[in-house]
Amino acid sequence: MSDSRNPAFGGATNPTANLVSTATASASIVSPLDERYASVMRPLAAHMSEYGLLKYRVAVEIEWLLFMAASDEITHVPALSTEQVASLRALITGFDETESAKIKAHEVKIQHDVKAVEYYLREKLNALGLPQHGIQVHFCCTSEDINNLAYALMLKSALAEAWLPAARALVADLTKLAETAKAVAILARTHGQPASPTTLGKELAVFVYRLNRQLKQIAEAEYLGKFSGAVGNFNAHVAAYPSLDWEKLSRAFVESLGLTWNPLTTQIESHDYLAEVFMALSRFSNILLSLDRDMWMYISFGYFKQAAVKGEVGSSTMPHKVNPINFENSEANCGIAIALLQHLAEKLPVSRLQRDLSDSSALRNIGVAVGHALVAIEATRRGLGRLALDPLAAERDLAEVWEVLGEAVQVVMRKHGLPDAYEQLKDLTRGRPLTKDILHQFISGLALPADARNYLLALTPKSYIGIAATTVHHIL
Repeated sequence: MSDSRNPAFGGATNPTANLVSTATASASIVSPLDERYASVMRPLAAHMSEYGLLKYRVAVEIEWLLFMAASDEITHVPALSTEQVASLRALITGFDETESAKIKAHEVKIQHDVKAVEYYLREKLNALGLPQHGIQVHFCCTSEDINNLAYALMLKSALAEAWLPAARALVADLTKLAETAKAVAILARTHGQPASPTTLGKELAVFVYRLNRQLKQIAEAEYLGKFSGAVGNFNAHVAAYPSLDWEKLSRAFVESLGLTWNPLTTQIESHDYLAEVFMALSRFSNILLSLDRDMWMYISFGYFKQAAVKGEVGSSTMPHKVNPINFENSEANCGIAIALLQHLAEKLPVSRLQRDLSDSSALRNIGVAVGHALVAIEATRRGLGRLALDPLAAERDLAEVWEVLGEAVQVVMRKHGLPDAYEQLKDLTRGRPLTKDILHQFISGLALPADARNYLLALTPKSYIGIAATTVHHIL
């Protein structure tokens, strides 16, 4: 079935409706994601928590049972009525933390997380009067057949319903700010030193363009799934039905979940697609980290003022402080997210022979990695929401840096064939302050055509911005 037919794989239900309120979060919780950042995590936790993972496992097991019941070729699983199908799908849409606790109770007894789901569903099917279907749950499956599909659905839904909307909102906020500031001339700095002027909006547009490229890759990512038994060979399947085209059936089932079928695997799906998604998320977070640092600098230069929040304290001793804490918070969380995402991207595709269990432990940290990435996005959005442009600060920054016009003067001199243009401007400007009067005196003495001389004399650091303001159209 498509995503739209099954709410478990899309957004047709409220994913947070059955979650415990974050108001009950305990101060004894170790992870800040589950306490300090609990409100930000709420939409993500609906997918990437232990509850979320169990829900997707339940969904995969039920969908496989429904697939078999609907198949003319798998004859030992009786067909189901429309009402019975609806009752089984209701186990997915109605799954809540009370139900997940029942699975965990089974797991405590048998010490196996996927088998616990099977036993839980067998009880549910017996209660629905379907014991003959209950014993067919998990037919021909190895645990990884369920897990790899559950993780793929979990990550796909979490990014689509929680991370991507937040990331797109951030880019929209930044795009609006870039357009507003597209003509605000500022002093550029290369190597931390004054350089040819630019505009604030153009510099922000650079980040918009970079972030959008990563968003496109993340939104269009391919999510792979395998469903081929203990070592990827359909051994048990062939034992049960020697003449069936199990590759065809496996592909049909995986694609019915909205995933791409992987035909060649060991016991586990190879996780290469996960590495691709995580590296794209890491690149997005790295670009965001760079933005955070630049915004911090622009605030320190005075190009932006920050709105003071009534009752907020910026320093325990300096009452005047309004600190760029949101950008600093985002920077820190970006760093944590990048470290985890890159580790997962490097670790998950590596497994000994037909499989080892190291990927299982690593996969449980996907939510932590994406969680820190989401916290970073929301922190940057809060920071952007508190900013107010101060063009006068940018003008003051440009007022006394006439040396940045040395580039323009030497280029015009070269165009008109004047000798040693670069060297003359180097002697005039390098390593010492340059005033407007000194520069104009130098220009007035050059053997240039009148229009070229007048152009240079009319030039100011504020007006020497090339086409910076118009390049912003590339992001609009």
